[in-house]
Amino acid sequence: MPECLFCQIRDGELPAEIIYTDEQVIAFRDINPQAPLHALIVPRQHIPSLNDLQPEHDGLVGHLHRVAARLAADAGVADKGYRVLFNCNRGAGQTVYHLHLHVLGGRLLRWPPG
Repeated sequence: MPECLFCQIRDGELPAEIIYTDEQVIAFRDINPQAPLHALIVPRQHIPSLNDLQPEHDGLVGHLHRVAARLAADAGVADKGYRVLFNCNRGAGQTVYHLHLHVLGGRLLRWPPG
């Protein structure tokens, strides 16, 4: 979708600090980080939100989580702890309507989140 910010990053039309890429996903640092590690893992396929996932996306969702674990390990935060989360729709804080998994680590993450 040409008007989608994450599609534009995926297509190289907008800059981002890309830290991982493969045939299914692209990961880059959040422009407003909430932790020393704050990355977004974005499927190459445009899927607006969790509500739009279909059974054929099950493998992709698993892959997003495996990439999150890899990014946490690469950043040296896997053993201390990290958080992965999806925001779904405006009431939960989703601002870009392209499915993306947040990976946060490198500081104490309290519960419940804000």
